[in-house]
Amino acid sequence: MLKSFRLFLVLSCILGLQLFAGTRNETAVIKKLTKGSDVIVTGKVTNRKSGWNADKTRIYTRTTLQVNEILKGKGTVGSVEIISPGGEVDGIGELYTHMPVFENNEEVLVFLKQDNLNQAYRVFDGEDGKITIRVDTRSNEKTTASEVGIKEIKARIKKIVNEK
Repeated sequence: MLKSFRLFLVLSCILGLQLFAGTRNETAVIKKLTKGSDVIVTGKVTNRKSGWNADKTRIYTRTTLQVNEILKGKGTVGSVEIISPGGEVDGIGELYTHMPVFENNEEVLVFLKQDNLNQAYRVFDGEDGKITIRVDTRSNEKTTASEVGIKEIKARIKKIVNEK
């Protein structure tokens, strides 16, 4: 009986530390993304179009996002265009690992960086800079794939933005 209790206690401590570490890691990622991005918005994907660059050596996809809420930055009222490497044109595809892929009508929270050369936006820090927003069927709350509430993430972002 005492052995079972000790095992239970040890396993509980390990699980508790893992959950704590996961929360700390998630908070660190959100902080890194928030500090490194120029603009953070939530919105819905309304259009995606892939095309070649000027010298036809690379394919890029332009994603239009109808902005619902601005969490950081200015000048993104209405919609914003995000340019990502990769896509498909006339049956020719180009795929980049660790880069976000958007779907039409997908609701997202994105951390964006403005390109100084052409003033376009790209997702900051690859696939980590895009969070797909889903509706939890049990609670009807908006969450992420890992079931973290979007309200909680937005509150963390706003707190970090307001830190001096």
